[in-house]
Amino acid sequence: MSRRRRYELTDQQFERIEDALPEVDGRGRPYEDHREIVNGIFWVLRSGAP
Repeated sequence: MSRRRRYELTDQQFERIEDALPEVDGRGRPYEDHREIVNGIFWVLRSGAP
């Protein structure tokens, strides 16, 4: 089990938004892991990184 960092979503939080994220439809490049992308966005917002 990996350690959750303060800017990452909990399992419960991610389950609440998971249905709103786009699904793979076979066109173009496949999506990366949505959870990883959302956590990265939160890290940028909370850390102030450019």
